[in-house]
Amino acid sequence: MTLQEIERQVYQLSVTERLALITTIARSLQQEIPPLHTQSQSSDLTEPNHPDPLDKIRLVEQLRGCLKRPSEPAPTDEEIEKMREERLVEKYLK
Repeated sequence: MTLQEIERQVYQLSVTERLALITTIARSLQQEIPPLHTQSQSSDLTEPNHPDPLDKIRLVEQLRGCLKRPSEPAPTDEEIEKMREERLVEKYLK
């Protein structure tokens, strides 16, 4: 199947299926692209385009804080996936 055929068929998928496809593509890229801290200095990717690893750590800590609800248990994986899906729909479809 060619890229053009895939692009045409994407529009025939439901929103949920397209979001699942995005997730699958992102996972496949993560498996093929090594993490930033293991890339050599001669990498084709330029450093200014990548955030500092410490910035990523700070961001994760901020996100953990956003998910904390003192009077409630931590959200389940399903709840987090639903929040993520809602955010993607809001970001890309509104």
